[in-house]
Amino acid sequence: MKIDFEHQQSAHCENGVVSNLMKHNGYEVSEPMVFGIGSGLLFCYIPFVKINYAPLITYRAMAGFIFNRFAKRVGIKIKREKFKDPEKARARLDENLQKNNPVGLQVGVYNLVYFPDEYRFHFNAHNLVVYGKENDNYLISDPVMQHVTTLTDKQLEKVRYAKGPFAPNGHMYYPIAFPETLELEKAIKKGIKHTCREMLAPVPIVGAKGVKTVAKMIRKWPKKLGSKKTNHYLGQIVRMQEEIGTGGGGFRYIYAAFLQEASALLKNGKLSELSKEMTEIGDQWRDFALDASRLYKNRSVQEDGYNKVADQLEAIGNREADFFRKLKRAI
Repeated sequence: MKIDFEHQQSAHCENGVVSNLMKHNGYEVSEPMVFGIGSGLLFCYIPFVKINYAPLITYRAMAGFIFNRFAKRVGIKIKREKFKDPEKARARLDENLQKNNPVGLQVGVYNLVYFPDEYRFHFNAHNLVVYGKENDNYLISDPVMQHVTTLTDKQLEKVRYAKGPFAPNGHMYYPIAFPETLELEKAIKKGIKHTCREMLAPVPIVGAKGVKTVAKMIRKWPKKLGSKKTNHYLGQIVRMQEEIGTGGGGFRYIYAAFLQEASALLKNGKLSELSKEMTEIGDQWRDFALDASRLYKNRSVQEDGYNKVADQLEAIGNREADFFRKLKRAI
């Protein structure tokens, strides 16, 4: 039981799953277009939720929101299901595969045996596609991996029922209805307006204001928490930004690619200019991550290192606030 499904590697799991499912159903939609229409770009600092004993920082919309928004804006219907009983979850997955229907799954990362050890930790918002089953092995298209792979029945059940924050509970999803043509122009505008609204939100833990809030916290943590805990928290910021599915710096590059595509579709040259600026902002995020990692690994020779990386982050927050005001005017 193997569906003729084309695996294409992507920069981020949910975007890649949606793009690959769309292409499987005959619609050529790029990963950046999915991300932009689905308003995937975000920054949110959630100190009351802990991941690996550090405050949660996310650079993207909550898992599932990208596909939901994308689907609604282009006129696709999707079906989502969760199951308390793993047997029922397995049966429904097999039923879809028998109908030649590849299925998206939300899973936990820690027990994904094909992941390198350094990437396996307790994070339950990863996405992949199951496109077949041979004996007791499920055929897996994980869009962040270069090649397709497999998981045994038991291995797949373990990641589908991972415990902890955002536990997937057997979550599966797949499109069930499509329009004759995708009206991308209106969807692009809605997606951009939504992202601007969130990134300019007057809330201290969300968007550009959230970035500047974290900069303030980095200045306070050394005295309040001590260097060991501060370094752990800094490591969490960088890890969420550069190594796992919330992808802060990388998401800026994806969004820049989306604006470049949108510029051509909407015949709006201003979006092309802003695409270049967003790429520069992505570079600033990468510079921050590099300097912060040197600091928490005790490889930095800079005095007053915490204040200097806080200055970098504050500058990014100010620039993103200015950027999204310009993007709002451009659209």
